[in-house]
Amino acid sequence: MLFLPQEEGQGLVEYALILVLVAIVVIAILLLLGPVVGNVFSNIVFVMQNPRAAGGMW
Repeated sequence: MLFLPQEEGQGLVEYALILVLVAIVVIAILLLLGPVVGNVFSNIVFVMQNPRAAGGMW
Protein backbone atom coordinates (compact mmCIF):
# COMPACT_ATOMS: atom_id res chain seq x y z
CA MET A 1 0.00 0.00 0.00
CA LEU A 2 1.32 3.46 -0.94
CA PHE A 3 1.57 6.12 1.70
CA LEU A 4 0.67 9.57 0.44
CA PRO A 5 1.91 12.59 2.39
CA GLN A 6 -0.78 14.53 4.17
CA GLU A 7 -0.73 18.02 2.69
CA GLU A 8 -4.15 19.23 3.72
CA GLY A 9 -3.07 22.40 5.53
CA GLN A 10 0.08 23.06 3.55
CA GLY A 11 -1.64 25.15 0.87
CA LEU A 12 -3.26 27.39 3.45
CA VAL A 13 0.06 27.96 5.21
CA GLU A 14 1.75 28.84 1.91
CA TYR A 15 -0.96 31.39 1.10
CA ALA A 16 -0.61 32.88 4.58
CA LEU A 17 3.16 33.21 4.16
CA ILE A 18 2.74 34.91 0.80
CA LEU A 19 0.16 37.27 2.29
CA VAL A 20 2.51 38.17 5.15
CA LEU A 21 5.37 38.78 2.70
CA VAL A 22 3.20 41.05 0.54
CA ALA A 23 2.04 42.95 3.63
CA ILE A 24 5.63 43.51 4.76
CA VAL A 25 6.61 44.79 1.29
CA VAL A 26 3.62 47.14 1.16
CA ILE A 27 4.36 48.51 4.64
CA ALA A 28 8.02 49.07 3.72
CA ILE A 29 7.05 50.92 0.53
CA LEU A 30 4.56 53.09 2.40
CA LEU A 31 7.15 53.92 5.05
CA LEU A 32 9.64 54.94 2.37
CA LEU A 33 7.25 56.83 0.09
CA GLY A 34 4.79 58.13 2.69
CA PRO A 35 6.45 61.52 3.21
CA VAL A 36 6.82 62.03 -0.56
CA VAL A 37 3.14 61.32 -1.16
CA GLY A 38 2.22 63.64 1.71
CA ASN A 39 4.29 66.44 0.16
CA VAL A 40 2.60 65.97 -3.20
CA PHE A 41 -0.85 66.31 -1.64
CA SER A 42 0.28 69.31 0.41
CA ASN A 43 1.53 71.00 -2.75
CA ILE A 44 -1.76 70.29 -4.52
CA VAL A 45 -3.74 71.82 -1.64
CA PHE A 46 -1.42 74.84 -1.55
CA VAL A 47 -1.81 75.46 -5.28
CA MET A 48 -5.59 75.14 -5.05
CA GLN A 49 -5.70 77.66 -2.20
CA ASN A 50 -3.10 80.06 -3.70
CA PRO A 51 -3.30 79.81 -7.50
CA ARG A 52 -1.39 83.08 -8.11
CA ALA A 53 1.59 81.80 -6.11
CA ALA A 54 1.89 78.91 -8.57
CA GLY A 55 1.57 81.14 -11.66
CA GLY A 56 -2.01 80.18 -12.40
CA MET A 57 -4.46 82.27 -14.40
CA TRP A 58 -7.14 82.54 -11.71
